[in-house]
Order: sequence, then structure tokens, then C-alpha cells
Amino acid sequence: MPTFRHGKNTVALLNQFDFTNYFNSATSSNEVELPETTTFGSSTRSYITGIKEGSVGLEGLFSGGALEIDTFFNTAISSDSNIVSTIGPEGAVVGRRAVLLNANETSYEITGGIGDLVAISAELQASGTTGGLDRGVLLAAQATISSAAAISSVDNGASSSNGGVAHLHVTTNSRDGVCTIKIQHSADNSTFADLVTFTNTTASTTTSQRVEVAAGTTVNRYLRANVTTFGGSTGSLIITVGFARR
Repeated sequence: MPTFRHGKNTVALLNQFDFTNYFNSATSSNEVELPETTTFGSSTRSYITGIKEGSVGLEGLFSGGALEIDTFFNTAISSDSNIVSTIGPEGAVVGRRAVLLNANETSYEITGGIGDLVAISAELQASGTTGGLDRGVLLAAQATISSAAAISSVDNGASSSNGGVAHLHVTTNSRDGVCTIKIQHSADNSTFADLVTFTNTTASTTTSQRVEVAAGTTVNRYLRANVTTFGGSTGSLIITVGFARR
């Protein structure tokens, strides 16, 4: 039987911000160029695979406060820095699918009409080594962390052998010490080894990170997010972690 999901549960994280509650539509798209190789004497057209590209379109509601969605998009469109973007169309649940992209903002629109709310729309263009979007899973999903602990593992069914890409979003942080967040992998769901170690999250700092795992690297069957160091004495943090195999 098909497993259908309701769109209301979609989550959207951009850099260190969880902007889920600002959007009401998210569209991800992968495309590839197909240069034609048809020559004289052919009775059918032929093509070869060319350059890939991917994008995400976001629509939602305007809000102009400090560190809110309008400020973010107005700043990002004139910045050379990429946006670490994770879109979860199946909701904030560990093991559910996610779209990961290292994005540049290419457009931002504000629409206001009499008798209606002010709306926004933005387009994010993927940029990076693979060109298109990376499709993976969530290993931590808007998780509140109050101690050093591993999050439940995700079973891929088999290992993969071409590396991948990892995203971390620390969207809230009241912890008064340094925290270390890792992605670990295992062949048997018992013995885990470090695959990705994110740069330490310092006290009371929100952040985002994107880490590429080199092509040709074996990624074992099971993956989990693990907070291995939880410094300080008070406070907590909220994290989302995603990983896409290649």
C-alpha cells in the first residue's frame, strides 16, 4: 500500500532558522540538461545526460520583524553566502525523507492585495558538487537536547559507497557550554563509528553547518545523530540533522 503524507507537516529550515511556521507551500525540483546527439542516418532522436540543477520554491506569509522571514530573504538575496537548506516534506520525524541543498536565493517577492494577507515567495537555487538536490533522511528532527545522548538510528537497508552530505541546524540554544554533535554509522546497529563531526556549537549560539563526505567513502547501513559533548550546567538546544547518501 502507498504511504501518503499530509502537506501540513512539512518543515523548512534555512541556516540557523526554523521558518516552518512562515510557509504554506514548498516545491522541490530536479532537472537535467539533455544535449541532443542525433546524427544523419538516425530514425529516432538520441540524447546524453548533461548538467544537473535543482531548486526549491517557497511560498508563505510576510512577517517583517527582526530575524524574521522578510529580513532573512532581503539579506540573503544580496549575499554571496550560500543558505544551508533542509526541507522535510514528510514532517519532523526521524527517518522521514528530507531535501538538502546548498542554496543561493534567486528571487524574492512580496504580494499584498486588498482583503488578503501579505504573501511572500522565494526561489532557492542549489549550488554544489552534485548540482541538483540531495535527497536523504532526518536523523534529528527539531529535537530538544538536554543531555549528551544518541538519537535513535535510521536503517537504510544496506550500506552505500559514495559518501554523502550532512546538514546541522541549531535553531535554539540556551546551553551555557560547548556542545559537540556528530553523525555516526554502523554495520550492525550496535557498534558505531564517527562519520561526521560538526564544528562545536558554542554557548548560547545558534548555527548551521553543511559537511560533505567525500565520494568513494563507505556509509554503513545504520545512521544516527549523537550529541557526544554537552558542556555547561544549564539550558538546552533544539537541533535538526539530515544526511543524504550519494
